[in-house]
Amino acid sequence: MTEVTAPSNIALIKYMGKSQVSGNRPTNASLSFTLDHLVTKLKVEATKGEDCWSPLENSEFEVQLSEKGQKRFLDFLKILKNEFDVNEPLHISSGNNFPSDCGLASSASSFAALTKGVYEYARSQNLTKERTLEELSQISQRGSGSSCRSFFSPFALWESEGARPVDLGMPGLLHAALIFENQKKEVSSSKAHVQVLTSDLFQGRVERAEKRLENLILAFQTEDWSKAFEICWAEFWDMHALFETSTPSFGYFTGPAVDCLMSLRKMWQEKGDGPLVTMDAGPNIHLLFRRDQKEALEEWIATLKSLFPLMKVYLSQ
Repeated sequence: MTEVTAPSNIALIKYMGKSQVSGNRPTNASLSFTLDHLVTKLKVEATKGEDCWSPLENSEFEVQLSEKGQKRFLDFLKILKNEFDVNEPLHISSGNNFPSDCGLASSASSFAALTKGVYEYARSQNLTKERTLEELSQISQRGSGSSCRSFFSPFALWESEGARPVDLGMPGLLHAALIFENQKKEVSSSKAHVQVLTSDLFQGRVERAEKRLENLILAFQTEDWSKAFEICWAEFWDMHALFETSTPSFGYFTGPAVDCLMSLRKMWQEKGDGPLVTMDAGPNIHLLFRRDQKEALEEWIATLKSLFPLMKVYLSQ
């Protein structure tokens, strides 16, 4: 039996829209921060009969895949088995330590874990050659585009030719996920990638994202935290505007999430400093604090909890 874990990631410059659906090729480059404390745990073992998947026992959050979700997972398992020369049927079990399908990139961590797990199983059986992280990342991308970024830490840059680690300075960033809703999204990220192409705002989207990427990298390298906040803030609003102006329109915002965003902006304006703020395709909010903001993080979270008592928080160490 082989056991692996793989982390989630949060894009600061978003991947939204595909230039090639079959290979999950993005329309623009994206930059992400790896969430090493939000992980998928996965087990691989030989079985009899056919390939199968089941929820991992004793997971903090038991993964429940729909029939369609299981088919997608097992279809990619077949691709991985062919890639790594595995012939026997496999039993895959997986689970997360965070909620699935609500804007925390569970697809990224689960497909990265599946790729890593089948590869390490094949290596343990001397079935396949050694692969680099870059090669595994490219293979995983075929199952879930954003999963290719989960192989690198702390930052990953995903361009047309694949993902790679990138050194931006800013060591030891602290992450907080603010959870307002942990139910499965009505519109999946895969559907969102297709529907945003109908938005009039998608024209110019690639250019806007590429310019923000260039400016965000510069802001990190020059330690201009305030500028980085402005760029990340504009970027996630840009993405959600695409959702709201698609045909048919859809969205992920909830009342509490919007109220929290307004509180975060007000706190930033009052203090003149604060966390980077972003959202994925979901109703929950991600905050990134500098290492020297550890005390400030505790103060911000305490304030937000007093304003939103039903909010749950997941903190990095």
